[in-house]
Amino acid sequence: MSKPSTTSPIRLGFVPLNDCAPVAVAHELGIFRDYGLNVQLSRQPGWATVRDMMFYGELDAAQSIAGLAFYFALGLSNLRRDVAVPLVLSAHGNAITLSNELPPETIRQGEGLAGFITHRWKKRRPPTFAAAHRFSSHHILLHAWLRRHGLEPGRDVEIVFLPPPLMPGHLKSNHIDGYCVGEPWNSESILTGTGWCPATSAELATGHPEKVLLVDGGFIGQRRDDSIALGAALLHACRICHDPDFRPEMINILSRPDYTGCAQSTLENSLGKVFTSGRGDIDAANFHLFYGNDLNCPTADKASWFLSGMRGTGLLPDQTAAAPLTRLYRQDLFRASEKILLPA
Repeated sequence: MSKPSTTSPIRLGFVPLNDCAPVAVAHELGIFRDYGLNVQLSRQPGWATVRDMMFYGELDAAQSIAGLAFYFALGLSNLRRDVAVPLVLSAHGNAITLSNELPPETIRQGEGLAGFITHRWKKRRPPTFAAAHRFSSHHILLHAWLRRHGLEPGRDVEIVFLPPPLMPGHLKSNHIDGYCVGEPWNSESILTGTGWCPATSAELATGHPEKVLLVDGGFIGQRRDDSIALGAALLHACRICHDPDFRPEMINILSRPDYTGCAQSTLENSLGKVFTSGRGDIDAANFHLFYGNDLNCPTADKASWFLSGMRGTGLLPDQTAAAPLTRLYRQDLFRASEKILLPA
């Protein structure tokens, strides 16, 4: 392959979650170097920090919730910035976790939640659930799950926003009653006996896209070859993460303090063969998806899933111009990355 012409560092952000695996694996296995890149990883506590770091130019790119791309590109706040999505990094990977005070035998997969809140709720505060960010798939999935079971967010329950690593502690301290987040932060509560899972995101929205590579538009303009090589290196890592035989090594990498810092047994709960949910064991084969078919291609259909979900949460007007989608979800960059992908 043709090596990019510069060795200037690329500042790449990520949040400590199981699905930061392609970033961690590309770094630890030297894949970034194989593509001629000097990448400096920047571990962030949550998506609000990633948003701010991207906006102020402190990061060139990030593993990101897809909603931040729309947040910047569609002018949903004063923090408007030119960004692009040249790669989808993963699908699925999230779950809903509830406090043990909401008993599994009553709530089941959500069918009993409305009745429990109506007839058995004794706390002085309203039922409170957390999501990772207002513009995240977690917020979309949580909204849809609550409405599916007869509850209206904002009226029947409150939704708050917390960095993913803080959610298990807030659940244990009784500050919240449940949350929707990416792994391993569901397993952290489940395996320590403070929570249980009524639904995974694979069950709630089969095939839904999850994390993306978000790249600053100015960086792409100035360092297009590096942008393409970055996409290729992470696509290469996604392919490795997809291999079941590599999962033990991936779990070992993610357990390091530089990444999630979680126990390997916690990580294995959703990256292994069986997900212990607190309502029974679930086949974990599709809990995390990193590669295969067109999973990694940033298509308009994947962008539309987020747009539709954000409309459902009231974050977007009913009519949002589709014109920016091809400028935001950059299949041209993805295809260029595919062309320089090294053999497996």
